[in-house]
Amino acid sequence: MTAQAESDRPDAHGDVHDGLHSEQGAIRGDRPHRATNPVIKVEDIAWLEFEKPDLDAAERFAHDFGFVTAARTADTLHLRGALAGTQCVVIRRGRGSRFVGPTFRAADVADVHRLAKATNGAAYELREPGGGVGVDLVDPSGVPLRVVAGVAELPALPLQRPLTVNAGGAVERANATQRPPREPARIERLGHVVLESARFTQALDWYQQHLGLIVSDFLYFPGQRDRGPTMAFIRCDRGATPTDHHTLAMTLGPGRTYIHSAYQVADLDALAAGGEYLTEHRYKRSWGIGRHIEGSQIFDYWRDPDGFLVEHFTDGDMFDNTLEPGWTPMTASGLAQWGPAVTRDFLEVNPSMIKQIVSALTAGDNEFTARRLLGMISMSRS
Repeated sequence: MTAQAESDRPDAHGDVHDGLHSEQGAIRGDRPHRATNPVIKVEDIAWLEFEKPDLDAAERFAHDFGFVTAARTADTLHLRGALAGTQCVVIRRGRGSRFVGPTFRAADVADVHRLAKATNGAAYELREPGGGVGVDLVDPSGVPLRVVAGVAELPALPLQRPLTVNAGGAVERANATQRPPREPARIERLGHVVLESARFTQALDWYQQHLGLIVSDFLYFPGQRDRGPTMAFIRCDRGATPTDHHTLAMTLGPGRTYIHSAYQVADLDALAAGGEYLTEHRYKRSWGIGRHIEGSQIFDYWRDPDGFLVEHFTDGDMFDNTLEPGWTPMTASGLAQWGPAVTRDFLEVNPSMIKQIVSALTAGDNEFTARRLLGMISMSRS
């Protein structure tokens, strides 16, 4: 990235990011938001993999949350959304519950082979539904991931139609009422995953260089702009084709941790009525309903029976590859434009976090230092 000239800074000619996605743009000396010559450029996130001991319970929640079962064996559950594409989630039977890793989709099989060669890996044929070719990798945080191509798409299923609304003085609906059914919000597709890393900078560099991902927004701890970002919202580079504001988001923290994953639904009514359905079935809402700042999506966060955080979202930002990154302080109050105050459950303030902090500070071989801890505390209180 070429840093903005002084004449391009907000105090000179107005904020070039005003009304777009963040409070200010980059200044001279900020880290690049993209690699100059990445190995490949992935097109999207394909699916996420988990392990859980009870596939029946996992499938019940999945259906209540809005997924459809694409395939199931004695030991594996494949879940999909309604849009044409690959599965969204794969759950394998395991002794405990854990997030395994993400799978990204490359443009073609040649890209998979190119990435395998660059990383001293080996491309192989996938033997699960959809086929295709993949390569298994590990990022600098230790998170296993896969990049695939040539996977057969599942056909589209009936979609939940967005409601016709009377807004802005226009009458689009006359002599008809609104009665959205209280039913599961139908998942359309996987949108993004958020991961925590104690080696945030190394991991970010790796994803930019190897997968061609570019940063939409950088966040930094209050008072620590000079020490660089502590969170990045990262999108795919598909040229002039707009893509999700973030396909992967990464944040600096004491552990190597799955934070949440997000799944698109039709509109606000689908999201809200689906939330009422989940409440009636005694699932735990973590935080929502509200609208984010970075990404702008309307959100609603839930805990599945194993404690994993999952999000319904709608109306998210879509960027092409021309937009420069935004930079803004990372604050708890800055997580949403409107909605209820962020909860302790969403921030995951719990005893396990304390153990991770002690372990990271004691190890001393990562980016999570005492000063970063103070920044994190300042962020959570702001």
